[in-house]
Amino acid sequence: MTAHLFRDAYGVPHVRADTWLEVAEAQGRVTALDRGSQIQVEHWRTEGRLAEHIGSDGVPWDRFARAARLADTARQAFDALGDDDRQWVGAYVAGVNAVLPRVDWPDWAPLGILHVAHVLFSDLPTLLWREHVHRTLGPVLGDAAIDLFHHDSGGSGSNAWALHGSRTRTGSPLLAGDPHRVIEIPGVYQQVRLAGPDGDVLGLAFPGVPGIAHFGHAGSVAWGITNAMAHHVDVFRERLRGTDDGEVEAYGPSGWEVATAGREQILVRGGTAVGTAWVETVRGVVVAGLEDLPAPGTETIAYAARLPARVCSDVGIASLRSLLRVRAAEDVIAAFDGWVDPVNRLLVADRDGVVLSRTVGRVPASGGAARRLPRDAWTAEPETSAWQSMPPARDVRDRRVDANERPGEAAVAFGDAYAAPYRASRIRTLLGELLDERSTLDVADMAGVHGDTLSLGADALLQHLPGPAEERPTDAAHAFAARLRAWNRRMDADSTEAALFAAWRAAMVDRLAAHPSLAPLHAPHGMGAVYEPWCDVRARVGDGILTLLATDGPARGLGIDVRSVALDALEEVAATEGVGTERAPRWGERHTLDPVRVLAGVPGAAFAALPRAGLSGDSDTVRSTATTPGVTDLCWRGSVARWIWDLSERDRSRWGVPFGAAGDPASPHATDQHAAWLQAATVPVVTAWDDLTEDTLP
Repeated sequence: MTAHLFRDAYGVPHVRADTWLEVAEAQGRVTALDRGSQIQVEHWRTEGRLAEHIGSDGVPWDRFARAARLADTARQAFDALGDDDRQWVGAYVAGVNAVLPRVDWPDWAPLGILHVAHVLFSDLPTLLWREHVHRTLGPVLGDAAIDLFHHDSGGSGSNAWALHGSRTRTGSPLLAGDPHRVIEIPGVYQQVRLAGPDGDVLGLAFPGVPGIAHFGHAGSVAWGITNAMAHHVDVFRERLRGTDDGEVEAYGPSGWEVATAGREQILVRGGTAVGTAWVETVRGVVVAGLEDLPAPGTETIAYAARLPARVCSDVGIASLRSLLRVRAAEDVIAAFDGWVDPVNRLLVADRDGVVLSRTVGRVPASGGAARRLPRDAWTAEPETSAWQSMPPARDVRDRRVDANERPGEAAVAFGDAYAAPYRASRIRTLLGELLDERSTLDVADMAGVHGDTLSLGADALLQHLPGPAEERPTDAAHAFAARLRAWNRRMDADSTEAALFAAWRAAMVDRLAAHPSLAPLHAPHGMGAVYEPWCDVRARVGDGILTLLATDGPARGLGIDVRSVALDALEEVAATEGVGTERAPRWGERHTLDPVRVLAGVPGAAFAALPRAGLSGDSDTVRSTATTPGVTDLCWRGSVARWIWDLSERDRSRWGVPFGAAGDPASPHATDQHAAWLQAATVPVVTAWDDLTEDTLP
């Protein structure tokens, strides 16, 4: 038979065909139909041609894309694929081109989109930020400056958990979780089902990439991942100089070496073309600190990154084709043996009751302990293509929670800084309480975990409230402090206390960011505009506020009076936020969704404004709706999908995305899952072909 397309009530595409090449071609067609404008934007991002289509706002990314050699890496990775993998990717591209004939994608385009999805999903931006911190505050704090913003204090990340069949009502395992990324509209993930001759998999795909990646259910086996927060991208300080014959040289351990380099033009819609340069040393691509090629006889310092995908000529796409045929937990483990970047923690379970946990991806063998700063290229040891061997999969006999926290097992602790332990701790507590109450759980119980709003991070911050007997605060501030101490720590949309807590937290961030001892941080970081979100001082202070306020922590050498910061902020909020009056705001009045509009600037493709709706949750709660304390209470990052995989019967499973399955603003399925997402809910998984509606494959 030729390929057939079916849809469920939410417009999710279900593709069925006799061969996997037909399935891939059909997936390309339906993705071009449902997400055509979105995948074009992602391809422009790969090529560094965003500004050509959307204007000057695209220039910072285009500079980075050209410097990081994203398109060239995708080409090399495609050329390195085996014949079967190349044909599979090529079939998908043929489907895209059949529906969007003016596009004319090259066969390597999906590998570029997969690479773009992960290239900054690493510690590369954080290493560059730490370099700026060390340069500016190192003269005062020495190496302790590195610790100011890298302790396990961040709230971003993802959640995933597994229950062994002995802990479920059906006797079969349950997996659940939610990946946390920047929330984009159209969404970063595409719900899809792919059924071929020897496999039938549904899950979350990256639009523009064939197969199903990190979250899938194949009927007899299912899986999900979280980021392992591993150090897998080495960064080097490079001394670069121009030569009289127009070449660029880099200073390595053996002296000056010839680097490859070039200049290119970035076309800008409605503007003047912009020149940009790229350099690649033997250690990696220069991704920061370089405005132009150094003139003859001049030297400059820039930063090169050793990206696993470029070193290996591999973005991991072969793993996605292998996942289409998996039947058991060990098959999934074997498929992810080929995974590259980023390093992930994998949870997998099958219908036979096997539940496994494993870390997958490539960590440099020469890395040793995780890097805390870029290394000097001129003293770095020779680089090789060797990678550390990942420890074998471990059995899960009861339950397992992964939420980007520092792992308890040294064998899989490949990073230096992790997410704060709050989400992981809270999920473990919730599962334990549910099991104490009911002894076994089912899919319905998982909704309460997904939607939990208790902030354990708030507990850590509330320790800085003044005691009832302290003399300095005004009566209004004492009343405010008493109100916060009595608060239940839940970041609920209708909570006044949650809003007041957030206002107090933001006021403390204001004071810390403006503290004279941190003034050097506000100097230009010089890394490039694409890194601005990671090098924004106020945002970094908000993310690391607990470390900065720790009286025995690395900030003690900065002379920050923690008590004054907390009290002055408390007085300010008590005087301005209507504490104790009807004027006091509710959290949902300030905490609403502000997604990144992927199609902004693309003629005729923009989404209309979403209805304003108050959100529950925050950065460190299980119900992840992240803010940037001190910058904005709007949510820009959080759960970009929710999934619950039941191994007893796939149709008992549930899933959901922030907006909908379609990327066309005019489609009825563009935002029809949004109401459920706002409530941390999910929609049913439907797999019986008779319960689906056949659609015309374009």
